[in-house]
Amino acid sequence: MNTTHRVLTFQPVLVNTTEDFNDSLLLSNRSSNGFCEQVFIKAEVFLALGIISLLENILVILVVLKNGNLHSPMYFFLCSLAAADMLVSMSNALETIMIAILSNGYLIIDDHFIQHMDNVFDSMICISLVASICNLLVIAIDRYITIFYALRYHSIMTVKKAIALIVVIWIACIICGIMFIVYSESKTVIVCLITMFFTMLLLMASLYVHMFLFARLHVKRIAALPVDGIPHQRTCMKGAVTITILLGVFIVCWAPFFLHLILIISCPTNPHCVCYTSHFNTYLVLIMCNSVIDPLIYAFRSLEMRKTFKELVCCCYGMSVG
Repeated sequence: MNTTHRVLTFQPVLVNTTEDFNDSLLLSNRSSNGFCEQVFIKAEVFLALGIISLLENILVILVVLKNGNLHSPMYFFLCSLAAADMLVSMSNALETIMIAILSNGYLIIDDHFIQHMDNVFDSMICISLVASICNLLVIAIDRYITIFYALRYHSIMTVKKAIALIVVIWIACIICGIMFIVYSESKTVIVCLITMFFTMLLLMASLYVHMFLFARLHVKRIAALPVDGIPHQRTCMKGAVTITILLGVFIVCWAPFFLHLILIISCPTNPHCVCYTSHFNTYLVLIMCNSVIDPLIYAFRSLEMRKTFKELVCCCYGMSVG
């Protein structure tokens, strides 16, 4: 919404007229200093990505709930990650709708209330970001325990413990979202987000490096295991590979956003930095693409999820025909 005076902007600035709104979405202009080519994203792109992400991630959660074979800690963590993906897409889509409604004069709201709405939407993205990072970290830890403490895994990581951990994560994320609103004018918020992002990435990278070094060094030992032990090891490593892919996609999609935050702090007046930060909507689209891609990775990597997905689709199709 109208976030021109905010340290951290999470959506296009609310413009005053319908003409300005349409022009800002459909045209590519030079920025005010004539230095940087400005690319604007259509509102329909945000809406389409938001709807696709919502449907995909709801389907992921339904698949896990329906299939008893998927009632394991890792899949519950994936459900939590899917919820975080839904939240970021919904917040961007809803804010885009609100901007269009206000810009076209369909609804007149006090500026003070608009600022509150903006804070809520921004807080939703902050919550989603923290939740995504935390869920990726606990999934990495879960895979680490599966590989290095296979015999004790079911006593270390039970379903009840996983659910309790998910609840703690979301409570912490909500607190972070509230703190973001309270200190939205402070650069400390940005510093905290950047620090958390790189700290979590470092922890996850350490876990994955250790896991894959283990796999490489013990390949002969795995090959010598009894037949019934080999599938377990392969399943564990397949899960680790899946989560590594998720982490890679997360980094690719969120890295431009975090570079945006770094430049806001380090060089807010440098023309090159200003040019980069002016493409914020592009980075939002990348973030929403992450929410769309994640469910496809789950489905592609898990035969059990694909099977349940087909059952759900066939069931829905049968009900519609009936």
